[in-house]
Amino acid sequence: MSHIVIDDKQCKACYLCIDECPKKLIKVSDKVNNLGARPVEFYDPNGECLGCAMCATRCPDLAIREVYRG
Repeated sequence: MSHIVIDDKQCKACYLCIDECPKKLIKVSDKVNNLGARPVEFYDPNGECLGCAMCATRCPDLAIREVYRG
């Protein structure tokens, strides 16, 4: 099963990855991180992630640490 790993401490909440995900599986978290920002989180209850890595490529802060293709 494909999925991504996001470092919420690294995320500066630019939200560019949200628009980049073709399946819209990244959303704004309810939590606040150490930077005072609301980081993104991966939400894929139906296993729709393609493992395309478009989100990781778009992230300017390298907060999307890993992309697994399943």
